[in-house]
Amino acid sequence: MNGTKILIVEDEAAIADLLAYGLAREGFRTQTAGTGAEALREAARFEPDLLLLDWMLPDMSGLDLCRHVTAARNIPILMLTARSDITDKVLGLEFGADDYMTKPFDMREVVARIRTILRRVAQSNRAAEEPEAAAPVRFGDVEIAVGERLVRKGGETVELTPKEFDLLMTLHGRRGKIFTRVELLDLVWGYDFAGDTRTVDTHVLRLRKKLDAGDWITTVFGIGYKFEKRGD
Repeated sequence: MNGTKILIVEDEAAIADLLAYGLAREGFRTQTAGTGAEALREAARFEPDLLLLDWMLPDMSGLDLCRHVTAARNIPILMLTARSDITDKVLGLEFGADDYMTKPFDMREVVARIRTILRRVAQSNRAAEEPEAAAPVRFGDVEIAVGERLVRKGGETVELTPKEFDLLMTLHGRRGKIFTRVELLDLVWGYDFAGDTRTVDTHVLRLRKKLDAGDWITTVFGIGYKFEKRGD
């Protein structure tokens, strides 16, 4: 992972410098931004492989920046927050963040989480490049171009966050299998993810709404979810 580019978006200079120094020692290339506007410019110029994003910025919320960035590029995001409320953390995940950490943090854990996210992205990219992944995946009027990570419904593009896409492909890849919420957390977010199972419920709700897939992504009460046409 040497040379991997990380954009650090943090308005407190001391914290930004600490992160940049610690990540540089681990072989990462870093760039810092202190505002949301600066982050958007640097994201276009620096083309980072991962965004390390503070929740609170002087000109916009981390949530808004998260939404802007993921709409333009499929880029993994590790969110840093001083908030301890699980609802706030789930919101960040809803808007496209891959993981979060609460301040104060240990630099070793930051590095470990970044590496875990990057490994998952690399595995997903390799899977998408396999020959059998070239053919579009279809169900109902939904078509998925797996390699491009694009989803269309009725011919119209549907914007999914990276985690929404990964969750959809995990469920679709084992049609009829019942997944517990914990299994989905492990498969999509990683075994070391610190969130709770409400994260899965939130993402399932968003997928159903965006794709009108309530008849496909079904709830198995008391257990979890499965991908199977209702009535089959």
